[in-house]
Amino acid sequence: MEDDAPVIYGLEFQARALTSQTAESDAIRFLVGTQSLKFDNQIHIIDFDDENNIISKSVLLHQAGEIWHISASPADKAVLSTCYNKSEASTLPFHVTRHLSRVVTCGAVWRMPPEWESGSHESPDDPHNSHNPQNLELLCHLDNSAHGNTSSVLWEPMGDGTRVISLADNHALLWDLTESSTQATISSSATLEGKGQLKFTSGKWSPHHNCTQLATANDTAIRGWDLRTMSQIYCIENAHGQLVRDLDFNPNKQYYLASCGDDCKVKFWDVRNINEPVKNLEEHSHWVWSVRYNHSHDQLVLTGSSDSRVILSNMVSISSEPFGHLVDDDDLSDGEDNHQYDKSKEPLQDSIISTYEEHEDSVYAVEWSSADPWLFASLSYDGRLVINRVPRALKYHILL
Repeated sequence: MEDDAPVIYGLEFQARALTSQTAESDAIRFLVGTQSLKFDNQIHIIDFDDENNIISKSVLLHQAGEIWHISASPADKAVLSTCYNKSEASTLPFHVTRHLSRVVTCGAVWRMPPEWESGSHESPDDPHNSHNPQNLELLCHLDNSAHGNTSSVLWEPMGDGTRVISLADNHALLWDLTESSTQATISSSATLEGKGQLKFTSGKWSPHHNCTQLATANDTAIRGWDLRTMSQIYCIENAHGQLVRDLDFNPNKQYYLASCGDDCKVKFWDVRNINEPVKNLEEHSHWVWSVRYNHSHDQLVLTGSSDSRVILSNMVSISSEPFGHLVDDDDLSDGEDNHQYDKSKEPLQDSIISTYEEHEDSVYAVEWSSADPWLFASLSYDGRLVINRVPRALKYHILL
């Protein structure tokens, strides 16, 4: 098999929730949540053996409902959160509702059985694993009916697993978890105020500024929040021409934020100057659902779209290594007074590294592996998970 050849895994269920295991581990592991109205929903634990190009899976039952969002604890590889749909009986009289029930979206924190933590589980063909999956252990709920439907749960980056934020309709709720994650209490909250029915569509907890900042998207706007006061610190009113779908912070440049949306665009922002994006990408032909910076090499940016494509871009001109080596933000902002760099030396050119077309349905999620910076996964709605690698030639160009 070629070194850069994709590895494809079919879940046999529709799915749109994907995350990489973030707790410290050498294992390459992705978690996928399914969406099924007929069968019990599941978490698929996908372990990838990079040397032999082999996928191993475990299946755990998620009987609470269809999974819309999944996220892994940064501190405990057995703990994860999900946002899921469940039907709730209507409070209206039966003769009014007939058999109608309303669907609500909830958030919860779960623990895997101990034997699934290490990756020492059955092969994909083991019938026992597929036909007799175990249940996740519910640790605590993260919903409060007063705050509405929970769209996503965000763990504090590089935290100890005791702080999460849930986005529920127009509320951002900061929760404190006990060490065992079995109890959650709201410590503070922020509310999106304005005309109409405002709802958060996505959010990202910044790994910078001592983890005191949050970015959120609602409709076409992007907002920044100070978590110490739960107050708004910036607002990009019309960041995209249509709905903003996803956000991600540059891991190496504290003021840089990427966004994507239904206008088919990916935009890069310096939140100190929100009048214009510093860069636009217009390579997709339909809604862009997911954008992710590489955790180590921030010039590498992944996007996934309803055009069924995954695009890997080399955004080197706005990275922390625009000249091929590390540059500090302050060095570039010194302007005329800075003579450290030869003025004839231009930043390296941005480019599209590769377009991946292994999917046949909308790609709802892309994620870099937390264990291997050169490996990433993408998930389409038909349940196809594709694992790809950064091309070897580019890898060595970056490293050398």
